[in-house]
Order: sequence, then structure tokens, then C-alpha cells
Amino acid sequence: MASMPLRQPYRQQSRQMSTDPHNELNPHLDHFLGIDVGTGSARACVIDNKGEIVGLASENIGLWQPEQGYYEQSTNDIWRCICNSVHRILNQHNIDPSTIRGLAFDATCSLAVFAEDTDEPVSVTGPKFDNDRNIVLWLDHRPVEETAKINATEHNLLRYVGGTMSIEMEIPKVLWLKNHMPKELFDRCKFYDLADALTHMATGNENRSFCSTVCKQGYVPVGVDGSVKGWQGDFLEAIGLGDLVKDDFKRLGGVNSVNGLYKSAGEKCGTLSEKAAQDLGLNPGIAVGSGVIDAYAGWVGTVGAKVNLHGSSLSTDYASNDRQQAFTRLAAVAGTSTCHIAMSPEPVFVKGVWGPYRDVLIPGFWMAEGGQSATGELLKHVLETHPAFQHAMSTADSYNTNIYDYLNEHLKDMQAKQNAPTISYLGRHFYFYGDLFGNRSPIADPRMTGSVIGLSSDKSVDGLALYYYATMEFIALQTHQIIETMNKSGHQIKSIFMSGSQCQNSILMSLMASACNMPVLIPQYVHAAVVHGAAMLGAKAASADKDGKTEALWDIMDRMSKPGKTVPPTNDPHEQELLKVKYKVFLDQCHSQQEYRRDVDEVVEKWGKGNKEPEGTVKPKVEQGEKGKEGGGINMMLPGSI
Repeated sequence: MASMPLRQPYRQQSRQMSTDPHNELNPHLDHFLGIDVGTGSARACVIDNKGEIVGLASENIGLWQPEQGYYEQSTNDIWRCICNSVHRILNQHNIDPSTIRGLAFDATCSLAVFAEDTDEPVSVTGPKFDNDRNIVLWLDHRPVEETAKINATEHNLLRYVGGTMSIEMEIPKVLWLKNHMPKELFDRCKFYDLADALTHMATGNENRSFCSTVCKQGYVPVGVDGSVKGWQGDFLEAIGLGDLVKDDFKRLGGVNSVNGLYKSAGEKCGTLSEKAAQDLGLNPGIAVGSGVIDAYAGWVGTVGAKVNLHGSSLSTDYASNDRQQAFTRLAAVAGTSTCHIAMSPEPVFVKGVWGPYRDVLIPGFWMAEGGQSATGELLKHVLETHPAFQHAMSTADSYNTNIYDYLNEHLKDMQAKQNAPTISYLGRHFYFYGDLFGNRSPIADPRMTGSVIGLSSDKSVDGLALYYYATMEFIALQTHQIIETMNKSGHQIKSIFMSGSQCQNSILMSLMASACNMPVLIPQYVHAAVVHGAAMLGAKAASADKDGKTEALWDIMDRMSKPGKTVPPTNDPHEQELLKVKYKVFLDQCHSQQEYRRDVDEVVEKWGKGNKEPEGTVKPKVEQGEKGKEGGGINMMLPGSI
């Protein structure tokens, strides 16, 4: 990998570098760097010791699709984009590199492959495996047979990934590589989650994060369910990856405190190497924090905000921003899809929700991960397939606004013209169920599809606006379903902390609060909550003392998180009652679809062997995301992956 040119020393003496203490305006200035790698771009963010963003930059990264369902990237390309973004921040905002005290990465949960002997990238592009594209992206769906084989084991560790391992996780991809690579090449490979790979490139060490390994690689922390080494040797043997058990799982990161080291989010896992420092234009020796998956950085960047909550939205046993309040807060990181992250003091198993995962963010605590397969993507699809879309787009352009703001104003105009008490009243007889991209939570069924009751022949913008409203209502009602399912299983969610582009949609946020009957909190940094969270992890790493002990993550979040605004649920009793009825219909549409499919499948199965699925066909339980992008959409888009 070619190095970036060494950044020139800080060019001019500034007031913060004054040698005269009487002229010193900033006697002690600390900055922290967060780096977020999504599917489409790498973003860098510098914050000060109060958590204020002082610099933000991004650069698009390469994405290759060698064939349908295959998606690949390159760590060389991503590192170049990261370096360019960091250089841009330092130069454009005149930040002295010596003030950067700590940094950390978050990234998509993608598999990165390097050579054990040379530490160079190993190609994942078959059949020749001869380029530098060494990342199998999270949304890559090549290991269908491998995923089926893994889930057929019904191994106990699968309890901790929602019951079945998704095709989007990393062990199925490792198994695919073993089945398709030349043996001598596979035997040289070592494997990382992308966030851990970037940490490795920054430090040169082989440390791993609990977030990456526990959430996406089948690692069960020592002491959980009798786990002795974290990695489950019998599981790897059973699925055909027994060669990774050798040398105490060295090629996966090793055994914690034996031949490997695993850290919770932001704990110091090393320092910036000379080479990486030269690439980034920073000083070597900067503390590097253990990284996280991008959605989990969204949790860090939002739920610690000091907000004006009271009454039933808080746990009355603790202070308003005590760490215990985190158990009542759901982080909803919304973009193309929405990911729901919740913390609990004890393990809570929820059908259709990944986890519980111990130690990934705060040692000793458990995380759960639910999600909606498509939210932003669903809105986009519904609008673009309606006959009035082009007319609405042209009108929105003439007003110099986006289609969503235009339709929100159109709904308000319709409310006024019809003298409707609320916008929700407009959609009272329109029932839209929107699992067009399958269902991740809480049904966990990729076969789920959409349905509509109340269709008419209306092709006007009014008809489009009604469909648009119904889609937002569906997103809100499904959020209610996910939270209700989690709370029935033992969670204590009482508020929703949003981040992502959907936060700007006032009607959707109001619907979310009202449908779930709890406040929705919108952060100050709507578009940068994820990378802001990564920068906080850099601050945690920088706090390490000589023994490696760092400041508590919640204390950092409490100090650095920035409150935005609170959206309360409706106080109109009639609208509350209407949404309760609409939720009842929503559940009926959800469960009836499953019942109808079972009834039809029973009949179809009687048609004889000639019409049965071929032996070995992958069943729906294999994973939660069988639909390819061109074949109906990706079934789980992660925040930060847009």
C-alpha cells in the first residue's frame, strides 16, 4: 500500500502555540478523531474536549460488483479515502496535528482478508483471486449454501445471533472463501471485521474488538453459556472451518489474554504506528480505541444526550442522565434502513432480534440489535413507482425543495382543504403494510412482502401523498411492534433516540412518537451522529492511564453528547385512538399474510414431487436477507452504509 505523503509541519505559529503564557488563549487544547466507513464513503470527524465538531470531511469509496449478489471493496482504497479526509480536515480547519490525542474507527460489518505471512491484502474475487479487493461487503449474498450449512447445525451459539446466522455475517463468507479459494491461498489467510482491519492498519497489532467478533463472527465472551475461549471450536469443526481452530484460533484473532487481546468500545488497543501516522498526517503514538460496527457508533453518538425527559420516560430510581437510564433508551439509526440498538443489564433473548451481546460497548452489559429492512429505501420505492411521481418532482423542483418536504406541505394543504382534524385522519381508511424487502425484526422472515387495503384509481398527487403518508405510518407502526416485542421479552424501552436523514422529516418523527407513545429525541448532529460517536471512542482511548484504564464510556457520552430537540407523542385522544386501531389492522395484515402463505403452501405441496423445490434449496430460516438488490432490494441496510 503506497503511503500518503508526509504532511508538512504546522505552517504558522498560532495563538494556541504562543510561548508567552500571558498571550496564551488556549493553554490546553485537545482534539479527538473519529473515522466512519460506510458502504459508499469514508468520513472523518474531529471534535474538541466538549464534544463540539470542529471539522468534518468525507470521500467516496470504491464498490465493485463482479456478478449478481457479489459486492467487494478494497482496504487500500478505503485507507486512501480515510487519509484524504483527515488531511482535508487538518488543512481546511487549520488544526494542529499535535492536538489530536486519540482516534477510533467504526465501519460496516464486512469481512477483510489479509495474508498471515506478508500482511498484504488477499483478493476475494474468484476464480483467479488476483486483485487487491480484499473485502467481502456486508451486503454480499454469495454464501447461500454455506449459510444453510451453518444454520443446520443448530449450534447453541446461534441463540446469540437471533436464532440463525445471517448471510450478511462474516463466518458464512469465510466458509465460502475456503470452498472456492485454492487451498494453499486460504491457508495463508487471516480474517478481520472491517473496523478491526482498520485498527490493525493504524496500529500494526492484532487486537480485536468485542463489538465486531461478538456481533458478527460468532464469538461468545468467556463465561457466557460456558464459553471457555470465546471462539467455539466444535462449531467451527462442524461447519468445515476446523483449520481455524489451530494455534488457538490465531487466524481469527486468538484467545483473549493468551495469544490475542479483545477490547470493548473505545478501550485503548494500541497506538498509531509510524507508517499510519505518516499516511494520515498525524503524530505517531496517538492512542487508538477499539472500534465498533457503524450502527453501534450511532448508539454512542445519541443516547447519552442530556434531554428534557420526565415522568414515564425515565427510570425514577436514578438521576436523569445516570447510566442506568440507557436501559430505557432505544437508538434508532435511520437511513436506507433503520437499525435499533438497546442496552440491558442482563441478557434478554428476543425472537427476531440479534443478541444479546455482552461486553461490546460497556463491559458487563448486553446489547440487542433489531432492525427494519428498508425505511428510507421503502419511502423512495413507493414514491418512484407512483404515476404522479414525475409531476410531484417537477413541482418540488420549481419550489427549490426536495420531494419529501414538498409532500409534507401537500399533506398539510390536504388537511386544510378537507378540514381534517389531523394529517393521520386523511389516511384513516388506507392500510399499507410495507415489508417489500422482507422482514428483519421482529418476524425475521425474508419472504414477507407488502399489502394494501383501500386502493383506488387515484393517480393524482393527492393519491401519491396519501400513499406516502401510509408508508410513514407503516414505518412508525412497525417500530411500535419491534419495541413492544422487545419490552415483552424484558427490555424497558421508554424513549427513542433517532439519528440519520429521516430525523428531518417532521411528520414521520411525530408519527413515530405518537405510534409508539413515547418521546422521540433528535440529535444536534443529525447527519454526523455515527462519526461523532466514533470520535467519542477516540476520546475514551485518549483517557487511558499507564495501566490502560480509561474513563467510563457513559461519562464521556454524558459530557460530549449534544442534545437536539424532543418530539412528544400526540396529546389528541382521538388521534391516539385512531393509531391504536391502525396498529390492530397492521398486526392483522402482518399475521394474515403468514397464515395465507401457509395455507397456499400446504395446497401446493400436494401437487407432487415434480413441482417441489429441488433438494438442497435454501429455506427461509437460512438468513434474514435473501433478496438481492436487483431482485427486490437488500433486506438489511445498515446506517452509515448509504
